Amino acid sequence: MELETQIIGTVGLLLIALTILAGILYLIPIPLWIAAWASNAYVGLLTLIGMRFRRVPPATVVTARISAVKAGLTIPINDLEAHFLAGGDVVKVVNAMISADKANIPMPFKRAAAIDLAGRDVLEAVQMSVLPKVIETPRITAVAKDGIQLIVNSRVTVRANIDRLVGGAGEETVIARVGEGMVSTIGSSTTHKDVLENPDEISKHILEKGLDAGTAFEILSIDIADVDVGENIGAKLQIDQANADKQIAQAKAEERRAMAVALEQEMRARVIEAEAEVPKAMAEAFRHGNLGIMDYYRMKNVQADTTMRESIADSEDTPPSKS
Repeated sequence: MELETQIIGTVGLLLIALTILAGILYLIPIPLWIAAWASNAYVGLLTLIGMRFRRVPPATVVTARISAVKAGLTIPINDLEAHFLAGGDVVKVVNAMISADKANIPMPFKRAAAIDLAGRDVLEAVQMSVLPKVIETPRITAVAKDGIQLIVNSRVTVRANIDRLVGGAGEETVIARVGEGMVSTIGSSTTHKDVLENPDEISKHILEKGLDAGTAFEILSIDIADVDVGENIGAKLQIDQANADKQIAQAKAEERRAMAVALEQEMRARVIEAEAEVPKAMAEAFRHGNLGIMDYYRMKNVQADTTMRESIADSEDTPPSKS
């Protein structure tokens, strides 16, 4: 029993010792301290312990510092910690500074950290400064002065502008400005043949406008990849205008016809109204003795004779029907 008790006690002490040792190694990352010291990127033990309490992973910060020192860059450990606590990517910032230094591009830590915190990929930006990027614009439609539609596709070669990465406009702005310049240039051309003969004039005219102002890029070249002839927009507009004018004229003619019919009906109503007054006038003339009975019969005979003559004339003008 005593032996078993001693064994259990020994095992317990070993477990406690191992737990304490693991805690000490966690708080004091000895391998990282040795690696930093061997790489001439010394970091104090108290600094490493403080990182644990500040919830900063020492491995990430120390590894980034070692990479910077080996590349000949001096970055204070406090700056790396502050950038990590601000939500930045320490490793990517250091790699971007190393790439910029190898390419002879000025890139201080504050600028790299600001670009990273602004949400841009600072390493990709440095790589784009060394190796320009080609942006292919969508198919842009424009109409020349002769009314012919042209469909243009272009490729824009840009290089990242490190100084304007913070606060500068992105690729969408560049594409929109290039499209606007193409529409303006083609629209000012006298005929579509001028554009087909000299498509490079579009590039020259657009580049002269300084479209990269206020953007995070520098436009190196604009190349016209393809120009297609579209529809005759001018002829379509003329046809639509003619149809519209025709409909307006028809509407006005219908309005005049309706007014003429209304006027005719009004005049007929007046005639009928006047004819209705004739018997009253005759009765009044009989009462006052202005019209005699013989005068009345002579008038009736004249009316009958006139009616007969009109019926005879109508029968003579009517062509005979074919049996």
